[in-house]
Amino acid sequence: MTHRIPPIAALLAGSALALGLAGCATTDAPAASGISVVATTTQVADFTQQVAGDAAQVTSLIQPNQSSHSFDPTAADLAALAEADVLVINGAGLEEWLDSAVEASGFAGVTIDASASIELRELDEELGHDEEEAHSEGEAHTEGEAHSEEEEAHSEEEEAHSEGEEAHSEDDDHGHDGGDPHTWTSVANATAMVDAIADGLAEVDADNAEAFESNAASYTAQLAALDGWIIENMQQVDASQRLMVSNHEAFGYFVDAYDITFVGAVIPSFDDNAEVSAADIDGLVDAIRDSGAPAVFSETSLSPAAADTIASEAGVAVFSGEQGLYGDSLGPAGSAGETYIGSMIHNATVLLEAWGATVTPLPAELSE
Repeated sequence: MTHRIPPIAALLAGSALALGLAGCATTDAPAASGISVVATTTQVADFTQQVAGDAAQVTSLIQPNQSSHSFDPTAADLAALAEADVLVINGAGLEEWLDSAVEASGFAGVTIDASASIELRELDEELGHDEEEAHSEGEAHTEGEAHSEEEEAHSEEEEAHSEGEEAHSEDDDHGHDGGDPHTWTSVANATAMVDAIADGLAEVDADNAEAFESNAASYTAQLAALDGWIIENMQQVDASQRLMVSNHEAFGYFVDAYDITFVGAVIPSFDDNAEVSAADIDGLVDAIRDSGAPAVFSETSLSPAAADTIASEAGVAVFSGEQGLYGDSLGPAGSAGETYIGSMIHNATVLLEAWGATVTPLPAELSE
């Protein structure tokens, strides 16, 4: 796995050019109102926009269906970052490219770490395939040899992702350090992230602090309704039948929050660009067969090719494309995953219907 960040000198030159072009393009345009905020991921951008309302200009660096792990900022991205008053990040080590981007852009504003208050899950403690008996109640993970090989792969990855990533070895402040960075997949965590963003924006723009607080309160009420709806619907399915196979290990907080058995991932890594070995594939196929999992759930932002192969070998269904799950990225405008709430409703619905349940109507707080 290699993430390539363009040389800083080239980025700086491109950023300067983009800034110059931007200045020419906006000479006659009216000045933007409110503080300028850049958010790193689609989920964080959505949270930030919900909190900011009309009191800030919010720009997302990562676009719908882009990987959060292998993102390479463009000159235009760096120009936006250079002009921003605030940078809102997911944190938890997700944005391994962030330090280089900040340095290249010359960003000098305030950074808000949305995940700062969240206790991170550890891969070796929570998702290690040879230790998952407590999580899956015994039967989903009995393939010791294949899983021990996966565990070795994880331990290698947790050494700051150093193999072939010299540029990233300088970004230790944003390394995974063994912690799961996909914090938003739990609605409770999303609520904590929204609160952190509201507090951070209020410190930067005290004049709009009351608006930020009010907007955050309204949105977190919707999140509470969402959480309750998911819990209510999950209870339709016996806990022993809530079996999940994902494209990569991006749903750890989700499976913990809603008492789901995590059978395994096509890519046994927090990083959606990690390589998959033949042993990984064989081990997952065996785990699917032994557990009785009914499907493999691919992700909308990832190629379904490997998921298709594994599902075929295991003799189960595969959900991909528009029926895939929204993991590292939200979807484009008009899609079911255009917003965070929409993505969570979609993900829960896909899982529940695959398990044979019929979802209940959405609560009034989430109905249009």
